[in-house]
Amino acid sequence: MTDPITGLIFYVVFLFSTTLHEAAHAFVAKLGGDPTAYHGGQVTLDPRPHIKREPFGMVILPLLGIVATGLPIGFASAPYNPQWALRYPNRAAWMALAGPASNVVLMLLSFIAIRAGAAAGVFEGPPTVRFGEVVFSAAGGVWTGLGLVLGILFCENLLLATFNLLPLPPLDGSGVVPLFLSPAVAARYQQTIMGNPALTIVGMLVAWQVFGKLFQPLFLIAVNLLYPGQGYH
Repeated sequence: MTDPITGLIFYVVFLFSTTLHEAAHAFVAKLGGDPTAYHGGQVTLDPRPHIKREPFGMVILPLLGIVATGLPIGFASAPYNPQWALRYPNRAAWMALAGPASNVVLMLLSFIAIRAGAAAGVFEGPPTVRFGEVVFSAAGGVWTGLGLVLGILFCENLLLATFNLLPLPPLDGSGVVPLFLSPAVAARYQQTIMGNPALTIVGMLVAWQVFGKLFQPLFLIAVNLLYPGQGYH
């Protein structure tokens, strides 16, 4: 069972990462001509407007997940104008990509910080790794706490980016698909695939089945890049 301090760090990292994810969606939509989320106050790193929109997905469910499993499980959303998305499928696709891209940026920043700590001799790879536990510090003190935060930031954002990029509705990856289609095909795709409630349910069921098999090898690849030569398996 996760101790309360670690659980709190997991939740704060989840809240920050999810807030940035939704703010990125809202910001890119505004740049593309859809101010819906902007007028909803979601072009912000203040989590309160995002919590107000999805209190269950951003507060209740992740806290229950931490208590039950040690890990936060949740969701959030940014509103957009469907007519705008149909009119400008490429702009809508960039909006969809912006959320996972923000998580990739956070993952890379934590990667760089961990590697810098390793080069300075305050961080090293632990004997074994698991989700959230990828940094060890023999220096102790503040370095142990910082290593824990950076490790959780790295792992959670790797997970958020990977899961959301699965090309299954209603995940962001399905919204990115129009970038690779002609305008006419993209419009039909949006109407028949992305706007279909039944496919949304099927997509989530498939995503949960596929993700576990996909993420573990990807996680091992990521931590072996973090610590070359360690040979985690």
